Amino acid sequence: MLFKDKSAIVTGGTRGIGREIVMMLAEEGANIAFTYLKSASDAQILVKEAQSRGAKCLSYQVDVRDFDKSKELIEKVKLDFGGLDILVNNAGITKDKALMMMSRDEWLEVVDTNLGGVFNLTRNVIVTFLKQKSGLIVNVSSVSGIIGLSRQTNYASSKAGIIGFTRSLAREVAPYNIRVNAVAPGFIETDMVSGLKEEYKNELMKRIPLARFGNAKDVANSVRFLLSDAAGYITGQTIIMDGGMSLAL
Repeated sequence: MLFKDKSAIVTGGTRGIGREIVMMLAEEGANIAFTYLKSASDAQILVKEAQSRGAKCLSYQVDVRDFDKSKELIEKVKLDFGGLDILVNNAGITKDKALMMMSRDEWLEVVDTNLGGVFNLTRNVIVTFLKQKSGLIVNVSSVSGIIGLSRQTNYASSKAGIIGFTRSLAREVAPYNIRVNAVAPGFIETDMVSGLKEEYKNELMKRIPLARFGNAKDVANSVRFLLSDAAGYITGQTIIMDGGMSLAL
């Protein structure tokens, strides 16, 4: 087991990519704490599934936009697990709209959740990692933050910001044996993609050289690699997993 006796936090853990990352960590022997925003029932189902893999798993209802609640979360997890080794910043939302129609609230909600949440959790965990001179952070960005998909100025800005955050922090904390990396998924088969109109999905498929959407396990596998000793000399990097879509532009 790659992460036996390691303790991890995954934000936005109950659905899609976050859920698959939680299950991957459970299968690899980690103790896992994950956050959710709304569905306590979904959280409890995931806790039981992770525990069935032999993992210790706890859920916490936390809005990652709240700095103080994020700080409380870190302290609770350290107390519950006796330490903390891994942070996966996955929580994110979309509110796609043409900029001319986008309200300030729609801008702020996306940026505060996607990028502000990364700051809140990482800021509150980094002191612990610095003191223990070890720690692993993986941030979930998006291909939209690299190529800038239309009608996603709020989302693309937040996800591009995550890449800049990752690179800057990686330089800052490398002397303390802390690695910081990111993954940038393209179109992944989640609830978000399943809600797209069929004709739009067909158009998207034409832009993907591998001619398929990814799945959450593809992303979790990349996160597994970045957290493992096999990636021990990798920091400040972003793995793009988009089936080659960004190459086609």
